[in-house]
Amino acid sequence: MKPTSKSGREDSGRGRALLFSAILSASIIFLDQLVKAEIVASIPENKIGLRLMNDFLWIVHTRNLGIAFSIGDEVSRLIRSILFILVPAVFIVGAILYSAKSRSLSFVQRIAIACIVGGGAGNLIDRIFRPEGVVDFISFSLFGFLGLERFPTFNVADLSISIGAGLLLLSGFLIKDKEEPGHDQGN
Repeated sequence: MKPTSKSGREDSGRGRALLFSAILSASIIFLDQLVKAEIVASIPENKIGLRLMNDFLWIVHTRNLGIAFSIGDEVSRLIRSILFILVPAVFIVGAILYSAKSRSLSFVQRIAIACIVGGGAGNLIDRIFRPEGVVDFISFSLFGFLGLERFPTFNVADLSISIGAGLLLLSGFLIKDKEEPGHDQGN
C-alpha cells in the first residue's frame, strides 16, 4: 500500500471538514424551518404560546419584514427584495465557494461559516416563501437593562448566524496562521 502524502492527508481532512460543514448547514436549515413551521401552525401571530422561567423566556409568533432588530421593515418590497434576498443569496454562495476552495481555513472557521450559511439560508427561505416576513419566536427578558424590557425576538437561524460570527471573531484571535513564521508545522 502506497504511503499517503502530507498533501493527501490535508485534502482528505479538508474533504471531511467540507462534508461536516455541509451536513451542519443542512441540519441548521432543516431545524430552523421545522421549528418555524411548528410555530406558524400552533401559535397565532403576535401571541405568546409559552412562558417559561417566571416569564424570562417566551415562545411567541412574530414576523419580521426587515433584518436584525426589524431594520428595514418599512422599505419598499422591491428594495427589501434586493437588500434582503439578492445580497444575502450572493453572500451565501460566496461563503460556500470560499469555504470549499480555501486551503487556509481552520476546522473552527469552516464550522463558523457553515453556521452562518445555514442560518442565512434559513432566513432567506422565509424571505422568499413567506411574504408576511421571517418567523421569529424566541424572546427573553432583559429586566430593563439599557432601558429594554425584552431582547428583540429571534429564531434558530439568527442564533446560528450569531454563533458563527462569534466563532469567526474568536478564531481570528485564537487560531495561529499556518503561514506564520515560527509556527510548528510538525517537522
